[in-house]
Amino acid sequence: MSGETSFDVKFWDIKKRNDGRSRPWRFRWSVAGRERDEYFRTKALADGFRNKLVKAARAGEAFDVATGRPVSEVRAQNSPRWVDFARAYVGHVWASAAPKSRRSMADALATVTAVLVTSTRGAPDPKVLRRALYGWAFNHSKRDTVRPEEIASALAWISSASVTVAAMSDPAVIRAALGACGRKQDGTPSAATTFRRKRAVLHHALGYAVEQQLLDSNPVERVQWKAAEVAKTVDRRVVANPEQVRALLDAVSKQARTGDRLTAFFGCLYYAGTRPSEALAITVDNLTLPEQGWGRLDLVGSEPRAGSDWTDDGRPRDRRGLKRRGQNETRPVPIPPELVALLRRHLDTYGTGEGGRLFRTLRGGPPQDSHYTALWRQARAAALTPAQAASPLARRPYDLRHAAVSLWLNAGVPATEVARRAGHSVDVLLRVYANCVDGQDHFVNDRITDALTGHRLAGEPGRSGDVSDATSAGCEILDPHPAGTWRADSGEPDVA
Repeated sequence: MSGETSFDVKFWDIKKRNDGRSRPWRFRWSVAGRERDEYFRTKALADGFRNKLVKAARAGEAFDVATGRPVSEVRAQNSPRWVDFARAYVGHVWASAAPKSRRSMADALATVTAVLVTSTRGAPDPKVLRRALYGWAFNHSKRDTVRPEEIASALAWISSASVTVAAMSDPAVIRAALGACGRKQDGTPSAATTFRRKRAVLHHALGYAVEQQLLDSNPVERVQWKAAEVAKTVDRRVVANPEQVRALLDAVSKQARTGDRLTAFFGCLYYAGTRPSEALAITVDNLTLPEQGWGRLDLVGSEPRAGSDWTDDGRPRDRRGLKRRGQNETRPVPIPPELVALLRRHLDTYGTGEGGRLFRTLRGGPPQDSHYTALWRQARAAALTPAQAASPLARRPYDLRHAAVSLWLNAGVPATEVARRAGHSVDVLLRVYANCVDGQDHFVNDRITDALTGHRLAGEPGRSGDVSDATSAGCEILDPHPAGTWRADSGEPDVA
């Protein structure tokens, strides 16, 4: 498409020429004053072509000046294959995307691209195709590497079988893509959070297609698709109490050779409410550890694990700033004496590693998620009863952070301060931990009981104090049977 479009379109009647040519029927039209014509074997063919152009013009569609055809037609003819566009989109956002976002993007695009095909004839094994798309096609760092033969073959097949970007305007095609987002590789339903994440990637990719003028609008927004509800609150069953946490930390210290090296790491998750990626980034310079009383932990960064294939330096973890904070912004967190003691003991026993790093493996590198998660499972089995171990109680290391925030809220710490220490916004904090605020049921129930029985008690002998108390508190005491209201004893409305 030339880029120049116009709504100035004129049509002429179909004419027949009598010069003996095989295509005697002529249709003439003009776009922006530039005349064009087409010849057809039969008048029916000419009528069909004319009606198509007239329909597009009546629908308010612009015409391409260079070709004289409706923009949608030209766009469809020049539309790239979806897989090629998706690869270009990955290259467009790669540099600015975090490694975990890159991996998530590749996962989502591999999921939808596998089903966006015109035919399955000659298709490779689904596992091979998945590996080719996820590990190669949508991994921008591997664009110039040599591909194994089966990977190259799978990518060649998908390049020829993939639908065009223009085809994404078809609701049936979008529904197929969204359906794939809602299924695991084995065909079973995926988690609601997984569906939302993959749908978001698809939506953003198609938004880029609109930006590049490959589509008029984002087709995801035109399809009625009810997304599964995502749990927005923490399950209170995962929250451990302080005694349970102390037992778990003691059990961690007794696990294998590395358990004791990570006891303070788990302690940071509970006593300081850090995320695991934030605790792994702690260095000795971030610590203020007095001999007595409370200390302070100045969080300055995070090291989420994305995998070496997705980071710029080839390391499995990416050094980043704090979540939802500007670069180089810090988050000071006061820490109780119990954590101060854990950290002082850790430094005295194991010292620090490169760059003052606190938590590291025997070889000096940062602990892997799989390692400390396995360590945590062993500690749960050792510290909890069989019934507790089978329950969701502190099932993941991250649940220690949930326990910390829940403890602070239940202790009466203002929500603004809890949000600051945890690195949340206040609205997210109150929404996520709504089910974990405990201990106020009796107080609330008593208040409701007083409200329900107050009008009856106010008329009883010896209850005048209740009325005066309510009045002094600013409450309006209403007549229990005002004129015109329904009376339970008579079954009829009162009349003044």
